[in-house]
Amino acid sequence: MYALTLTQQDIFSTTPLQTMKMLTSLIVRGKKNTMPGKIALFVFFLTIFADSTNGNDGLHSSDSLLEERLYRARMKLWSRGSDLCDIDSHKGYTLEEQVNILESATTWSPLRLGPVRKGRRDFLRQDECIETNCPLTKIRGGAMLTEVDSSSSSEAYSDRLKKRLQELGTQFGQEFTDAIEKNEKEHKEDCEVSCESYYCAPKISSNDKDWDPSIQMNGTSFINYSFGATPPEDFFEEFGFPLDLMKVTKDKPLFSSEEAAHVISLARAEGIEHNEYRSGKYQLGGDWLTNLPKTREWFNIKLKTTLFPLMKHLFPEIVSSSSVLRAHSVSLLKYNTSHPRTDVHVDNGILAMTLAMTPQNEYVGGGTFFEHMGVDNVLAMDVGHGTFRPGSVRHGGHKVTDGTRYILGAFLLIEDRVEHVRRLKNRGSEMRRKQNLEGAAKHFEWALAINPKCTTCLKDWAEILLTQKRYDEAEEKIREVLTLLEEKDSDALFSLGVILSEAGKDDASIDAYTRSVKLNAEDAELCYNLGIKLGAKGDTKAEMAMYYRATTVDPKFGGGWLNWGTALAESGNFDDAEVMFLKAMECPEVAAKAMLNLGHVYQNKAERFAAGGNLMAAKDVAVKAGDLLDSAKGLLDAMLASGASGDDDRRYAAQFGPLRLQCYRIMGSIFAGMKDFASSEIEFRKAAERFPHIKGAWEMLARILEVQGKTSEAAIARNKLNAI
Repeated sequence: MYALTLTQQDIFSTTPLQTMKMLTSLIVRGKKNTMPGKIALFVFFLTIFADSTNGNDGLHSSDSLLEERLYRARMKLWSRGSDLCDIDSHKGYTLEEQVNILESATTWSPLRLGPVRKGRRDFLRQDECIETNCPLTKIRGGAMLTEVDSSSSSEAYSDRLKKRLQELGTQFGQEFTDAIEKNEKEHKEDCEVSCESYYCAPKISSNDKDWDPSIQMNGTSFINYSFGATPPEDFFEEFGFPLDLMKVTKDKPLFSSEEAAHVISLARAEGIEHNEYRSGKYQLGGDWLTNLPKTREWFNIKLKTTLFPLMKHLFPEIVSSSSVLRAHSVSLLKYNTSHPRTDVHVDNGILAMTLAMTPQNEYVGGGTFFEHMGVDNVLAMDVGHGTFRPGSVRHGGHKVTDGTRYILGAFLLIEDRVEHVRRLKNRGSEMRRKQNLEGAAKHFEWALAINPKCTTCLKDWAEILLTQKRYDEAEEKIREVLTLLEEKDSDALFSLGVILSEAGKDDASIDAYTRSVKLNAEDAELCYNLGIKLGAKGDTKAEMAMYYRATTVDPKFGGGWLNWGTALAESGNFDDAEVMFLKAMECPEVAAKAMLNLGHVYQNKAERFAAGGNLMAAKDVAVKAGDLLDSAKGLLDAMLASGASGDDDRRYAAQFGPLRLQCYRIMGSIFAGMKDFASSEIEFRKAAERFPHIKGAWEMLARILEVQGKTSEAAIARNKLNAI
């Protein structure tokens, strides 16, 4: 038993520091016999201790001193990971009561581990913002630290932006100024279009619904997650450190499972089950809410009553009023085994939200993967919960392996804030697709002049430099991205692998691909490229492991099946190679190549059957080989005629002749072995007629004619051979 006790007299007879040591000893060493009364005594006297350390007697304080103590207590709790929404829940108490409660909490509240907590404490150590009226834009925690005049904040932002754009206009000239004016025009048009389909709050201040947790969502709170190493691409100066900008609801949901089920039933009645579209590398199920009027009607009510006021509350740095928010692109997505996931991407809007519309017990897998949080960290949400964040964080829908999961995703615009960086970057990307590389590069340069940390701008610019074979410059841009994002961007690592490969730096390329796979092993193209590089280095086992992973991620990824089959065939495993080529033939983009390769495998099989004396089996397989090669020829000819073929397609097309000639040779030889010389002659004549410029075709025909005693015809064949 522990014998340590502590009386009230002990406390009053010691200094505050001695008191704290005694109280700590009581908690640590005497917890087994600590009575409730002693715990209450502990909490009560912590308040006295806090008062003493702040230079007053705990009974009388001026309001200004109390305000300062309250501020410091709130900042200490915030630095330990507490949400300011929870910290500010004591506002119904007097100022002195609030001080006592929060100062007590700073002493006994546990320190929460993790990057957000660490970032907050690191920030406080910088002493950048200790004054009581610290601007919200310098430190943030998801709610106001002090009351902020949104209009004055917006005005200051507007003045700063105008000055900066004028400076850049002088630097880059009229072309830049024209691009900025185009941004403003397109932004205004997009906002107007949004109001045609989605709720837009009136601009009358009395109708601008404020966020009141006791009204809108009593019992709902938030978990804050780090946004990563770089701020959002637009308005980056407005977001203070740390960047705990991803907000996920917890406890009570925003809407019930019954309400969500009703919304899904509306969407099904509107035909969502039968619609799909392409997004990045994956085919998605679902539809835009502009095509689902009944579903959109529900969403518009939520925008008015809940979502817009909430976004204003969560992001006061950039949202001055609910009336400036615009729902720009909204979709209801369906994930299942045939449409399991999305690729890692950024959203096309300054703010974005994801609402879970399906109970977690109705599917396996799912959730949202944020790349900077690590491959094993997936944010799962049950029905009715939501994630709210700036749009430029890299994320993706995690794979659903069973059941069906619906989510509602929305990208938002802000009417009084033009996203110049995003719009310049998007326009540059469109120019790049249209091969206007000079114009694209200018737009990326302009966007980076506004925000030097625009990682998507750097990546797109590097793609241009890669196309221009300026490998050193492309590598420099991509490595800058990786530095900004602390090496946590699988796309950037993939691009680096491509650049290094093209530059002939194979070992460095393999390293980049390998690091990318560790971040995002669910990227089929990435695994495929790494497989190619490993194969070139002679590591066939690792090569085939990458093709296995690529085809597991995307069973319709034809290149993976094709190369896997080729690697197996080259190692002598023709039976398994046949399986892979048959799989590749189901993928239209590589079907012709798979037919050529499978025809080659069947030729090998035919020769092995013939060598073993099974001429009938050899003949059957050789016929299949010839048919496959002829089918491939038709597909390849159509591809070449369309102008859509590349160098690889032309190389495959060039292999048709030798392979088809070999097939005629095998068939003719099999018939000759069966003593069916007439059929053998037919095969060799086909070869000579189809490939009259090939000496071998006439040689085979001359020999079978000589075997049959057709010397004059054989002489004609040899004359043609000699004339080539």
